[in-house]
Amino acid sequence: MAGIKFGTDGWRAVISEDFTFENVKRVAQAIADYVKSERPILKERQFKLAVGYDTRFLSRTYAGLVASVLGANGIKVILTDRPTPTPSISYAIKDRNLFGGVMITASHNPAQYNGIKYKAYYGGSAMPEITERIEYFLSRQKNINYGPLDEFKAKGFVKTEDMLPRHLEFIKNYVNLNLLKKAGFKLFVDSMYGTGNGYIAQILKGGKGKVETMHGGINPGFDGINPEPKLPNLNELVKKVKLHGYDIGIATDGDADRVGIASRTGKLLTGHKIMALLLLHLLEDRHMTGGVIQTVCGTVLIERIAQRFGLKTYETPVGFKYISDIMRNEDILLGGEETGGVQFKDSIPERDGILSGLLILEMMAMRKKPLEAIIKDIDRKFGTFEYRRLDIKYPDEKKQLLMKALKRDPLDKILGKRVAEIKDIDGYKFICEDSTWLMLRLSGTEPILRVYAEAPTEKTALKILRFGKRLAYSI
Repeated sequence: MAGIKFGTDGWRAVISEDFTFENVKRVAQAIADYVKSERPILKERQFKLAVGYDTRFLSRTYAGLVASVLGANGIKVILTDRPTPTPSISYAIKDRNLFGGVMITASHNPAQYNGIKYKAYYGGSAMPEITERIEYFLSRQKNINYGPLDEFKAKGFVKTEDMLPRHLEFIKNYVNLNLLKKAGFKLFVDSMYGTGNGYIAQILKGGKGKVETMHGGINPGFDGINPEPKLPNLNELVKKVKLHGYDIGIATDGDADRVGIASRTGKLLTGHKIMALLLLHLLEDRHMTGGVIQTVCGTVLIERIAQRFGLKTYETPVGFKYISDIMRNEDILLGGEETGGVQFKDSIPERDGILSGLLILEMMAMRKKPLEAIIKDIDRKFGTFEYRRLDIKYPDEKKQLLMKALKRDPLDKILGKRVAEIKDIDGYKFICEDSTWLMLRLSGTEPILRVYAEAPTEKTALKILRFGKRLAYSI
């Protein structure tokens, strides 16, 4: 079982190659063994797991297999009755004081992938010490306890429920729903054939505005487009928002924990810009307090905002589990990553794409300004930062050679600019004296190399990306 490893956020693999019925049952048994080992420690929690699934091929069947294995191990299960957002599973764990949860999803990965995310007792992604224990039980596995799902339903070990209503009610109470309904926004939503289908429209139903949704059905192939809220996957959303004069476009990814935002001028915001908007909204409009967390590939813009408001800042490796871990233990207002995943104070310990999109709307409503005007204000106050990322397939045999080469012979200049600081907590980030930067990092969920760059202009950021790509292929 050496091939089954939990990466940045769970185990992901290609369906029918490594992601097979047998391997899903093996992982479920390892989770059951881990959960049983922790039962004496977490006595105050219900000895139950929530199990959810997304819209991918066979996800419902895989979820049933997981529930059957858990039931055969004497663990009670609440199984979702429909494709469900990952944050809804996290909310159910926190709301019901459950032992943890399992989500069948490959999130934003291409359609040929599926995956398993384990959510710990606190509702967030499992930390490495938990996934290492699951992998330990996997490596020592001899038998799998398993039986028909209907048998465990009849015995009361598996109960099927709709977990969405409680989560959606929480979102309605977190935002100023009355203000949003009165604002009369013309809104276009791209659900990307994922689990966020129709829920923003459902929340805003009865208001003065108009909400139109596309890609809302179930299409396990995602119509050939990866369910990740970035270009070129959101080209259609961007074009329709601009062409038909919508106030804003909102997209949620495959399991609805990330958000993409398009302005009516036809610009798709980076995850960094989304995070900055949300941070300023909580600070200036909601008058909330606390620190801020971003990953090592975060933006200088957040650093500038934090300096202006005197916020305590934290930096983590890539992986939302690290952000959630700090948020559980410190006074944090907001934690986010460059992919559009954000967690908020007094919310669930997980990203929430639906809540993120509604809070952007709330910011527009409270400031009585269009999104592009708010962004101009931010650029004027804090400076302009253009972030770009390039994902490239990179030979396995060269991956460690590249990392070793960067450690042995780190860059001292990038396009003639002196490198002033190097960060190596996750890949290598080279920061120049003018705050522009380049980062190279191996993905924890896909067989690719990620190249990141940020600069005052898009042209310069793209130049830095090309420089990084040349560097990677020169090894």
